[in-house]
Amino acid sequence: MSEQKQNPSQPAEPKKKRINIHMPKDLKPVYANVAFISHSLAELVIDFSQVLPRSPRGTVQARIVMTPMHAKMLQMALAQNLANYERQFGEIRLPQRGSALAENFFRFPQEGQEGSEDNKDEE
Repeated sequence: MSEQKQNPSQPAEPKKKRINIHMPKDLKPVYANVAFISHSLAELVIDFSQVLPRSPRGTVQARIVMTPMHAKMLQMALAQNLANYERQFGEIRLPQRGSALAENFFRFPQEGQEGSEDNKDEE
């Protein structure tokens, strides 16, 4: 086998630059249990929202706008971190609610069902 030498006509790999990120001391974390995602050709918009139990209204806590490329990188980073989490703490189990998981997961109480947490949907 022959060793591959760098061809002088090919550009050298760029040196990795370190980016310093400032974290403001007064930055407050927000809790979100719902995300609404929309997109255009050039951008993905993720609205992180908070919906409290038994409330038909939620509040957008943060809106993140990013390019599709950055969204895909975020998806990969989340997948890697969730895999690391599950290796350390065990599998994250999701409720088995069929194909309408998102619609069923944040279901609001039907009229006359207030206070009844045992009510199950007829499927």
